[in-house]
Amino acid sequence: MSLWAFDNSLTRVLAGFYQPWQAATPTAPKVVMFNDALAARLGLPGREAGEDVLAGWLSGRDPVPGSEPVALTYAGHQFGTFNPQMGDGRALLLGEVIAPDGLRFDLQFKGSGATPYSRGADGKCTLAAALREYVMSEAMAALGVPSTRSLAVVATGEGIWRETPHPAAVLTRVAASHLRVGTFEWAAAHKGREAVEQLTDYALERHFPERLHEANRPLALLNAVCEVQARLVAKWMALGFVHGVMNTDNVAISGETIDYGPCAFLDGYSQGQVFSSIDRGGRYAFGQQPLVCRWNLYRLASALIEAIAEVDQADTEAARVMLEQWPERYEAHWLREMRAKLGLFEERAGDLALAQDLFAALEGQQADFTQLFRAISGTLSAGYVPLEEHLTDRDVLREWYARWQARLAEEPRDPAARKAAMDAVNPLHIPRNHLVDAALAQAEAGDLAPFLMLLDVVSRPFDFREGLERYAGGAPDGSPNHVTYCGT
Repeated sequence: MSLWAFDNSLTRVLAGFYQPWQAATPTAPKVVMFNDALAARLGLPGREAGEDVLAGWLSGRDPVPGSEPVALTYAGHQFGTFNPQMGDGRALLLGEVIAPDGLRFDLQFKGSGATPYSRGADGKCTLAAALREYVMSEAMAALGVPSTRSLAVVATGEGIWRETPHPAAVLTRVAASHLRVGTFEWAAAHKGREAVEQLTDYALERHFPERLHEANRPLALLNAVCEVQARLVAKWMALGFVHGVMNTDNVAISGETIDYGPCAFLDGYSQGQVFSSIDRGGRYAFGQQPLVCRWNLYRLASALIEAIAEVDQADTEAARVMLEQWPERYEAHWLREMRAKLGLFEERAGDLALAQDLFAALEGQQADFTQLFRAISGTLSAGYVPLEEHLTDRDVLREWYARWQARLAEEPRDPAARKAAMDAVNPLHIPRNHLVDAALAQAEAGDLAPFLMLLDVVSRPFDFREGLERYAGGAPDGSPNHVTYCGT
């Protein structure tokens, strides 16, 4: 068996959904980051293979044994407008590896050069963009959020131009798969019902095999994706994460967070917070994410609806009801997250209002989202005082705090045990925007140490460690508004 244990089911089963392609040959590849723990998890060769061998494999210079590089094709709604022909413009799927536990994972290059879908772009990636996805995806995984992972970043030895010159790099990404809502949109738009049915069966077998027995498989897939996306976005909202570009081509069928381009975590809380430089209308603002997720699921349903009706016309109504009731599904997941964050172990009828009223009171206060929940757990021993320093109006949460205290009294717990439970789900450390920007700039200038330190901190997000206090703080006063870019 190949050291890489490739078993490329997509290229066997889904002819027409990809184009074979090869990565551009780099001039002088050098490993910048390699995820030893993830390589071991996947049963892949590690540093024992040698730095130059790894650099060759993970940059496109040398073929990865057993790989079959392809650029995937898909469509997508971008900021609400349908683009019927997109695809991997700067990515190549190397293939699928089978981990020692039998699970299947995609390995994909990002930034490996132009493909048939690049639309005139160079298909390259800056070192900063590759490292940004590395630290963000690893932080999300450490926070317990379903996410693609980062295996390696390899500098290619060349420079590319993105308004200013940057060193180029190739990121190797790991995912449960790269099937997207946009994949189904492409199948429906270009190939019709039978291709959608074929894609549906493949997606079910790969991600939701427990649903293969259901009579209407396309409806079963819609139901499964509705569930995993509700769970995913609830976690984003509970952590203050803003994806930034929730186009349908960035929505993974598996329910993983994918494509860390213009993403960021909230500093000051605001439902309307936008970080992406291209989101001028606020379509993908923090508070819009559940609404946009549902909109994207309607697009998936539109791609599946002919296949659903082919099995049973009556099931089109079931699909409509499923989407109509999706907000309640999402709300249940979000409330579960909020109960844990607020130290509530039992269900009570007023819990939803309690959680919603907290955020209503916070609007306009610019309270640091992450610090605030640590402050709430701190009140268990110190009273209301820890909250005051996070608020413009120091009294704005007093009424809410009294209600929360009354709610806690309904299920008495040892305060220290409750605080420990809350601190186990409310992170102390996230990839702070100003720290990420500074670390990436220093990395591109040749100093990787700040990036490595930041990665270490966010890989243990719930742990207090002496001397790391600055990593828990928000942006310094007077800092410019944080803006993110797609990185292309």
